[in-house]
Amino acid sequence: MTRAAVPGLPSRYPIGGQLPALYADDDFAQRFTSGLDTVLAPVFATLDNLPAYFDPRIAPSDFVVWLASWVGAEDDPRWPLALRREAVARAVELHRWRGTARGLVEALRLTLGVHAEVTGDGGAAWSSSPGADLPPASADGPLVRVRQDGNANVDPARVHAIVRAMCPVHTNCRVEILPGPPTDEGR
Repeated sequence: MTRAAVPGLPSRYPIGGQLPALYADDDFAQRFTSGLDTVLAPVFATLDNLPAYFDPRIAPSDFVVWLASWVGAEDDPRWPLALRREAVARAVELHRWRGTARGLVEALRLTLGVHAEVTGDGGAAWSSSPGADLPPASADGPLVRVRQDGNANVDPARVHAIVRAMCPVHTNCRVEILPGPPTDEGR
């Protein structure tokens, strides 16, 4: 999309009408300034609508990519535009919940449209005795169960990439991808 030359876009502020009276009837001056109006009309239209450019739900589609870079949102061109807009709009909220079970579940739901649940906390262990040996490292970290809807085909590589990005660095998250929607006992 371009905002450079939009055929037929009238200028809200025509330069020819703002010239001194001496040039009001000058054909060359009016034609020359109308050429400038053609160039400046998209600039004025963009400035007049500037707040809309910063709202990802209504911004032009090419601006969504730019806005995603501002807020650190993932912008996958394979996603539908509505999902890309929602990811940008909710980026700050998702960053706030990054590294938590809630953030991981929400990121998976938003980006892949899957149901997920996280069990296990991946928490830390300590001893209240000074000089005690370190507790053994746990091989089991949080378990992320992803359930795909019957008609959706989930790419395991994308699930693992999102889990790696959203899990805390010190944890070893395990992933299970299961068929079908969640059952009542899984909720």
